Amino acid sequence: MQKNQIVRPLDANTIALIEELGDQHVSTSIETPMREDAFVMSDEDKIEKIQNNFYEIMETLGLDLTDDSLKGTPYRVAKMFVKEIFQGLNPANKPKMALFDNKYQYDQMLIEKNINVQSTCEHHFLPIYGKAHVAYISKGKVIGLSKINRIVDYFCRRPQVQERLTMQIMNELKRLLQTDDVAIYIDAQHMCVSTRGVRDLSSSTITSAFSGKFEEEQARREFFAAIHS
Repeated sequence: MQKNQIVRPLDANTIALIEELGDQHVSTSIETPMREDAFVMSDEDKIEKIQNNFYEIMETLGLDLTDDSLKGTPYRVAKMFVKEIFQGLNPANKPKMALFDNKYQYDQMLIEKNINVQSTCEHHFLPIYGKAHVAYISKGKVIGLSKINRIVDYFCRRPQVQERLTMQIMNELKRLLQTDDVAIYIDAQHMCVSTRGVRDLSSSTITSAFSGKFEEEQARREFFAAIHS
């Protein structure tokens, strides 16, 4: 959007479509939608711009930005967006991964369970939180266990749809480990469901993806038995 460009109100039909899309949590692609110029602006400039914009949001809501408790909020929110909860948007923040030879010749599934999922719904910018369970079968290469957690965290730190998050983690592990034998299972709660709309505090969303040997029933059964034990 160009500077000083007027944002025109949406018509009723467009708003209705947006409402329907948001409530259904539809993912439009496996890749996070990004503009080509997404990283032309520096982090510091992004923080300054978001700070100014969020100041206007708070002021529009009628809040007194001269109050000691509120006057630092626009900066804190802007810094949080760029440096923390959305830092996974920038490929420069992708965790560095070192592969190792599978010297033990371990050819069974390796499972990392109960990995923390802390992400943000891209439709309402509200938190998503839960657990991810990841498994793979080595084709000759392995990575450190903590690196799996870092991969999950990297893809969580961006506006997300849970279906996309699941596939992004899977595709990255398949690429890194050079194996098709990968399983992902995510069970998460969405605050856009629990704090607005239907306000359901008890429900959670489950997504899964299986490839290679995990498409076979026996392997999936072993995986599920392990993560639910």
